[in-house]
Amino acid sequence: MRLYFIIICFLTCNYAWSNDYILASGDEIKIVVYNEPDLTVNVKIDKSGLISFPFINDIKVAGLSTKKLEEIIREGLLGDYLINPQVNVSIVKYRPFFIHGQVKKPGGYPYQDDLTLDKAIAISGGLASRASNTNWTVTRSVNGKTIIIEAHIATKIRPDDIIKIEKSFF
Repeated sequence: MRLYFIIICFLTCNYAWSNDYILASGDEIKIVVYNEPDLTVNVKIDKSGLISFPFINDIKVAGLSTKKLEEIIREGLLGDYLINPQVNVSIVKYRPFFIHGQVKKPGGYPYQDDLTLDKAIAISGGLASRASNTNWTVTRSVNGKTIIIEAHIATKIRPDDIIKIEKSFF
């Protein structure tokens, strides 16, 4: 049963993440419509998950990938406003990740692309003297459910992850 959980967790927690980033409250995005400077927008997604965009009603972006948001905006502008809008959505600032327990500087830190657990530990000042070298967990929300992952040094970290570094017993 435990091996099954680890394999499923690897597939849902690491592989699926590489497909496309899912937007949520706290992310800051930049929307650019090529050759339309008036339609360039920087916006932080608030708790409602909605953003406003010129010529289009409010858009519920929380839960969408950046590619899906590009499609929605393109379709909203197509025809009435522009003949062939070219839309790009990029992440300006990611949601933070959190680390607590036996690290030198616990707290929330800005997420960075390609973040792994060893990098997150380094960002938090390194392991404290009483830290376990193996008893690490990551609490993560996947498809609306909270899961706890037994982590290792190369575990991929996502925005909103909560990392816990336990005490060593010896």
